[in-house]
Amino acid sequence: MEERSLPLIGDPAPAFTAQTTHGEVNFPDDYEGKWVILFSHPADFTPVCTTEFMTFASMVDQFNERNCELIGLSIDSNYSHIAWVRTIEEKIEFRGMSGVKVTFPIIADLKMEVAHKYGMLQPGASDTHAVRATFIIDPEAKVRAILYYPLSNGRNMDEILRTLIAMQTSDEHGIATPANWQPGDEVIVPPPGTTDIATERVAGAGEDYRCLDWFLCLKKLPE
Repeated sequence: MEERSLPLIGDPAPAFTAQTTHGEVNFPDDYEGKWVILFSHPADFTPVCTTEFMTFASMVDQFNERNCELIGLSIDSNYSHIAWVRTIEEKIEFRGMSGVKVTFPIIADLKMEVAHKYGMLQPGASDTHAVRATFIIDPEAKVRAILYYPLSNGRNMDEILRTLIAMQTSDEHGIATPANWQPGDEVIVPPPGTTDIATERVAGAGEDYRCLDWFLCLKKLPE
């Protein structure tokens, strides 16, 4: 059986040079100091992928405001990509979106080189199409989050943006975020590592933070 691998959370994101709809991309050098969302889709001119690209394209400014760039990929040619994004802009209307211009690069990965490096090809789903893989990569070119969806179901781009914001918030403030966290919600104070600190943590609860128990304390971040 052919051995397959993919980068794991915390691993360096595999480097690559690829042709895209915006010319040649050298990753990670061209994205130094930026967050990157690298995502694959099964094929151009397919319905689910079209709705995904329209949604991502409509949210580009929200990602850019977070110092994050988008890069798409499929095992199609550059000519196919160009024709497809022109069709999206000129003909497709979806959920109130129309005239949507795809402004981020799309990798033409006909030789499947990038797809193999990132484990985007999964034979159980298809030998010729990349699954819906999403890699969130930080400014140090480390993989920070990985999401996989099947060919049949579109991704939730709001959740991808929420995850990006949550990780950036954790990095900036040294905290964790609870389930279903949204910006402005309480965050989790890292749990104490000793019994003495645990006792101090609970005793000190008040205006700055509140404790549900010694290991679960919550606080608001400054606005």
